[in-house]
Amino acid sequence: MATHPIDLSNRVIDSGVVDERLNRVEGDIWELTDNVAIVESFSHCVTVNTGDGLVCFDASGAQSGAKVVEAIRTWSSAPISHLVYTHGHLDHVGGSGAFLADSKSRGARRPTVVSHEAVLPRFGRYTDMSDFNNLINRRQFGGIRADSGLGIGAGEIAPPAGAAAGTSGGSGAALGTFLPADALAPDQTFRESLSLVVGDKNIEMYHDRGETDDHLWAWFPQQKWIVTGDFIIWNFPNAGNPQKVQRYAADWARALRRMATMGAELLLPAHGLPIVGKERIAMVLGEIATALESLVTQVIQMMNDGATLDAIVHTVKVPDAVLAKPYLRPLYDEPEFVVRGIWRLYGGWWDGAASRLKPAPDAVLGTEIAALAGGADVLIARAKGVAQDGDLRLACHLADFAGWAAPDDPTIHTRRAEIYELRRKQELSLMSKGIFRAAARESEAVVKRHQ
Repeated sequence: MATHPIDLSNRVIDSGVVDERLNRVEGDIWELTDNVAIVESFSHCVTVNTGDGLVCFDASGAQSGAKVVEAIRTWSSAPISHLVYTHGHLDHVGGSGAFLADSKSRGARRPTVVSHEAVLPRFGRYTDMSDFNNLINRRQFGGIRADSGLGIGAGEIAPPAGAAAGTSGGSGAALGTFLPADALAPDQTFRESLSLVVGDKNIEMYHDRGETDDHLWAWFPQQKWIVTGDFIIWNFPNAGNPQKVQRYAADWARALRRMATMGAELLLPAHGLPIVGKERIAMVLGEIATALESLVTQVIQMMNDGATLDAIVHTVKVPDAVLAKPYLRPLYDEPEFVVRGIWRLYGGWWDGAASRLKPAPDAVLGTEIAALAGGADVLIARAKGVAQDGDLRLACHLADFAGWAAPDDPTIHTRRAEIYELRRKQELSLMSKGIFRAAARESEAVVKRHQ
């Protein structure tokens, strides 16, 4: 039997020792206190019994939504009156069709779907860019293997079903589109805040930017419960995803500070573990906020001093002791990517190197460097040697130059794939693993064509 999430949370926070998975996705439901349960999935579903129906926060993904609803039904048979999207990512909205199906099967009224107003434009963007979103999600989650320390079997952040195998772009990919056809559009939206009274519960909802521009968090003032969505994920904040739209590190920190003023006694996240107790909650919110604020302050100071992105990326750090906190480990996103996101928000896309303002094509650059080095084979041999010496950052540059210079050479690409596979194994974050594994697959495809 798995450890109760509150028992696990208390032990991990109080000791600082992680001896079990913290982001569990098996679909188990746990009652946390009277009238509150959480289904651990990708993402979780927080369910509150108001006495006049259930208010559910997040629907999980398309491939897990039905299992989430089944779990809820082992806890309560009350109708689902409201489904609240903390934000519009597919692991939070993709399973909403299962909630509608449940209501129909019971002859109950359709749940009222509540969200921030920016969820609707997000849905439109997902429809317009369905293939691209499938592609980047395959790449993002495609680096998971048994030795990675990530994934459903041994992991801290699990991907949507099928994504680890590179066969699915996300929750909606099984339907051929990124956004599932049965995903429910919001019925009630707001801009800054919204107050709801459902049964015997007063619910206050607030908008803050963080991982997304459409994020909300909810506060139950009488009970002192706070529902945080992805503002808390029990990993370093996902504020720098290299393949996704802009994140907002400073706003994220401000949201956490705002939450900390509430004096919550129960914190309910969309990933990871619930947190009980004012002191624990205040500590976790404060430490995550401080980590983000430190990055923002350091980056802005260096930008004001005229530093390039290259200098900033290789200078700004988060102390190892901070990254060792159970709720700040860089196993999904990582501080280096957050630094780039801060630069992009305040400084645009150009990194400060004049040659990269209007660069030569990669193939032209690779061919020229290979010619200067004495051939692509010399470059890839040097890349292998540098990798063996432990400088994988430089090795990957050299391997790319060689691969661009010799795009159809199976020997070159065998070595390039080996270097990127070694790089993947050395990384902690799922995002790095996914991108480096995708690079290895690119070269493996070249080799396969020549077999």
